[in-house]
Amino acid sequence: MTSNIKYYLEDLEVGMKSSTKSVITGDMIDVFAKITGDNNPIHVDAEFAATTQFGQRIAHGALSASFISAVLGNQLPGPGAVFVELNLRFRKPAFIGDLVTAVAEVSEINFRTGRVKMKCYCEVNGNKICRGDAGVFVSKRPI
Repeated sequence: MTSNIKYYLEDLEVGMKSSTKSVITGDMIDVFAKITGDNNPIHVDAEFAATTQFGQRIAHGALSASFISAVLGNQLPGPGAVFVELNLRFRKPAFIGDLVTAVAEVSEINFRTGRVKMKCYCEVNGNKICRGDAGVFVSKRPI
């Protein structure tokens, strides 16, 4: 059997960074609403959203946050890491058509516990729409 682990705890260093990019679509927002049950009209009703301060539908904040999960689970630390904590502050919304870049950077490593703290943010056109930190558990290299 081969391991799908990308990084073991011992492979990580403070400052390592990875990112992913996704374009927000109306279908993506609709599917996210269906999965979560969050049918707030600011997300799913264009006519209602046009009457708000944003003037159009906005993506769920949790949808943007899920792109951070993709970085953590697929790239850094990657497969095998267990995402256990997320603390984000949402600053601006993402709109349909926006290219969202999700970034995660190793900021602390506890080699005793296997806990890794990651600085995380999402940005659109270089402007941070959310930022915060995440905690993940990362396996030590088998002996």
